[in-house]
Amino acid sequence: MMLRRWALAALLGAGCCAAAAGAAEVGAVTQATPVRLIPGKSTIGFVSHEMGVPVHGSFQRFTAEIDIDAEHPGESRFAVAVDLSSVQLPTDDGTTEAAKPDWLDTAQHPVARFTSTAVRPEGNGRYAIDGRLAIKGAVRTVTVPVILTQTGSGTDRVTMASGDLTIRRLDYGIGIGDWADTSVVADPVEIDFRLALTGVAAIR
Repeated sequence: MMLRRWALAALLGAGCCAAAAGAAEVGAVTQATPVRLIPGKSTIGFVSHEMGVPVHGSFQRFTAEIDIDAEHPGESRFAVAVDLSSVQLPTDDGTTEAAKPDWLDTAQHPVARFTSTAVRPEGNGRYAIDGRLAIKGAVRTVTVPVILTQTGSGTDRVTMASGDLTIRRLDYGIGIGDWADTSVVADPVEIDFRLALTGVAAIR
């Protein structure tokens, strides 16, 4: 049970945090250079609950393709992909379990993807990014809240995109069979992310 719950948290964290990654990178007002992720300074974490006990995990590899419209942020587009095999769980056995068909099924569905459909500035560095989240063959519409903060200037400027999101595992068919019982493994999965970016223009 412990191994499987880690797998559950891993998959959902992957997909949702992919969405979060994309959302964060759409926040620039003007864009002169490509936006790039700084992997060593970025984190994606997630928490699932089994019998009330929190299970923490993370993903180590994710990428984004970004097209930012400087004058019309709402027309910006991006696609984010998370490598599900990069999941980090508390034990090696947990990581192995996560790849099995009842959970991540990485053989058939190796990547979780988020594709934006709308970007909505909310003021004070806050954005709401609507899009389609695809995990294990299921596609759902989600909204990812993002807060942007910046340090440095010019080529040394680093933009930190952070936020959190909760989704429901059963929307994606994760935890099939006996694991569909939400009294054992909770349906909600909590996502948190901090993404360090270069190439984002100064936020007005």
